[in-house]
Amino acid sequence: MSYGVLVVTGGMTHQENYARGFQADPRCRLIAVTDERGVDARRAQLNRSLAAELQIPYIEDLNDALARPGVDLASICTEHDRQGRVTLRCAEAGKHLYMDKPLAGSLAEARALETVVRQKNLRTQMFTQVTTPFSKRLRRAAAPLGELRAFHQDLYFAKGYASADGLPLAPRQEAARPDLFLVPDAKREMFNIAVYSLALVRWLSGRRAFLTVRAITGNYFLAANARRGFEDFGVLSLTMEGGLTATISAGRTGWRSHGGPGHNRVKLFGTKGSIFADAYQGRGEICTDRQPQWQSPPPNPADPAAFWASSDQRKSGGPIWFMPPPPAQSDQSAFIDTLERQRAAEVTVADGVRVLEALFAAYRSAAEHRTVKLSEV
Repeated sequence: MSYGVLVVTGGMTHQENYARGFQADPRCRLIAVTDERGVDARRAQLNRSLAAELQIPYIEDLNDALARPGVDLASICTEHDRQGRVTLRCAEAGKHLYMDKPLAGSLAEARALETVVRQKNLRTQMFTQVTTPFSKRLRRAAAPLGELRAFHQDLYFAKGYASADGLPLAPRQEAARPDLFLVPDAKREMFNIAVYSLALVRWLSGRRAFLTVRAITGNYFLAANARRGFEDFGVLSLTMEGGLTATISAGRTGWRSHGGPGHNRVKLFGTKGSIFADAYQGRGEICTDRQPQWQSPPPNPADPAAFWASSDQRKSGGPIWFMPPPPAQSDQSAFIDTLERQRAAEVTVADGVRVLEALFAAYRSAAEHRTVKLSEV
């Protein structure tokens, strides 16, 4: 069977990767790029640009695109403040859903989406790191540990421009209910990165529920985040069903913080043993007597924080890291497998809602300086 894929939102989002993942799968055909009618001029141009690169039409009205024949699923990657309503519209149209992480900028919209998905019996998948080779190896390694009792992950992305002079270490005042998550030069990094860790611990533990969370957020690295009032770093401590404790530190630390993509380290403690796993431990470095040429690339005005692959902003010089090979199968192809086999994805919309609840509880905890029960959000 061939699956028709509607690409919702274009360039300078992770759709640059998602759409190409679907396009590379012979079971898929891309129908068009689309978005809500009336998006701003910048977003409309970025949508048109990706459509041109993919050699498919751009349909300006999402409703018109959803009505096109042959659309089986929607790949959705809008800005988070509008992703909930956009995804909900696609679900109401009866389309299977492949969604950027986190699901939405609103719990009410995410929960409404979960209801519609259940009523219409749709297949769904939220992008995470659980389908990567590292996560799969981690799950196999965890099997002999017995019942999982504690989980810790350090997940830092070494990307973007850290402040050359450092940032003042002033106490941060967090928002209990943030409603803006992404602008061209900054984004909330606990929201965007801790989501991977929260999804991972649920996946490893058999989808145990989060019970409480205590969190702090801070601004240590990125000047643009400090100006915008967006955190670039967060630490979470969570209790989960069955006596499981999870601790997570996550953020974006700038290119110069790490020779490769950043730290991704996991510690697991079970009733029969424990393990420490480093996603990038196996590596090689080439050293010479040449003067160091560690350089950040010049800023791209269209993507000043270097978020997106299309900006081609890569650091140079320093150690040369030989990274693990890419996955044999893309996350997008893994979703197509679930459609063909009529089974649930590894991270469904229901899983995404539970992760989003934990994230919003973490913001409330950081704002109110207390432990927050998940039943409160």
